Amino acid sequence: TTLSCQAICVLKLFPDLNYLPPHEAVGMPSLSPTMTEGNIARWVKKEGDKVSPGEVLCEVETDKATVEMECMEEGYLAKIVCGDGTKEIKVGEIIAITVEEEGDIEKFKDYKASSSAAAPAESKPQSEPVEPKEEKKEVSKAPEPTATKTEESSQSGDRLFSSPVARKLAEDNNVPLSSLKGTGPDGRILKADIEDYLSSAAKGSKKEAAAAPGLGYVDLPNTQIRKVTANRLLQSKQTIPHYYLTVDSRVDKLIKLRSELNPMQDASGGKKISINDLVIKAAALALRKVPACNSSWMNDFIRQYHNVNINVAVQTEHGLFVPVVRDADKKGLATIADEVKQLASRAKDNSLKPEDYEGGTFTVSNLGGPFGIKQFCAIVNPPQSAILAIGSAEKRVIPGAAEGQYEIGSFMSATLSCDHRVIDGAMGAEWLKAFKGYLEDPTTMLL
Repeated sequence: TTLSCQAICVLKLFPDLNYLPPHEAVGMPSLSPTMTEGNIARWVKKEGDKVSPGEVLCEVETDKATVEMECMEEGYLAKIVCGDGTKEIKVGEIIAITVEEEGDIEKFKDYKASSSAAAPAESKPQSEPVEPKEEKKEVSKAPEPTATKTEESSQSGDRLFSSPVARKLAEDNNVPLSSLKGTGPDGRILKADIEDYLSSAAKGSKKEAAAAPGLGYVDLPNTQIRKVTANRLLQSKQTIPHYYLTVDSRVDKLIKLRSELNPMQDASGGKKISINDLVIKAAALALRKVPACNSSWMNDFIRQYHNVNINVAVQTEHGLFVPVVRDADKKGLATIADEVKQLASRAKDNSLKPEDYEGGTFTVSNLGGPFGIKQFCAIVNPPQSAILAIGSAEKRVIPGAAEGQYEIGSFMSATLSCDHRVIDGAMGAEWLKAFKGYLEDPTTMLL
């Protein structure tokens, strides 16, 4: 690229200004609807490597799983800004630089991006550096924008000013703005005020832990998925009006049906059908029968879904994952069994892709079969409005028709946690009645 005479003069007068050839700034992508930041697990490509569309650049640890990030343009990886193991990179923040020409790689050897730098949608070549006067004008615009009516809140008659960035950071970390004193103009709360508060809180908690006498302990770092799960569950319990409905279903016929189906599965080379697979199918059919429970609260309206997509809770050493079985009401038991086992395997390998866990409309969590838990209440997984908690099956004595007669039956407990804004008590009871009907007469699921 030929520099103009004006640009050459500027470079001679201001040698500190860097001229960079055509390049593309690669930003941290948003790989899930809830992702706000991610970690670099490892780089697959090295600096200087040629890259082509579709090739894997690096592995990113999101709030849901570890996902492969693919290259979008052909070129060369000139600079890795965030190396292996870099944590808490905001979405949009620059993680690498690619160039079109191999000869331009060396020019990015000492390139450094500021921590707040974000990758633009399309990077243009810097043919003419910006003059110092323009830089001064930009600096004067750097403070956060003046508060508008939407940026103000009121408490006890006093106005509390805060910037949108500060409010968002406060919401994400559950920081009460009323407890802060802003350092901005007119006492306005800025992003730096929130960061100072969080830093002080972190130091305080460390001091408290260190001050406790006679306690041996180890601090275990939280993974990205653990932190996001904690925040979402806390938000769910604080903002969703939960209530719980429990029903006991006799499952002798369900157990018998499973014992009849599995030999056929073995003969055909299919996966064995579990009790949980039958529960997923029953829950899906009950949602089709009572579609009002297959909905989300959207503030101004309730969104009712046409698809019945069941998330299945899977506990792994990396954290809790909820992969999704799509259109479970339309799939056979053999297909559900196969999909659940494949998804659970990928969850344990930490190799789920966004399409493996996004788009669920209802969740099933089973602590009965694996752990023998009799009954429990689960926390609603927003934006869904209900989650089903399955306990273990146990044998009980049932009185017979005549005195002195009795029989033994197997019963399983199921608790439905509901968002009362969407699902009224009678509606939740109607869903549980339908669900229980499928469990106690399971052949109706095969029709």
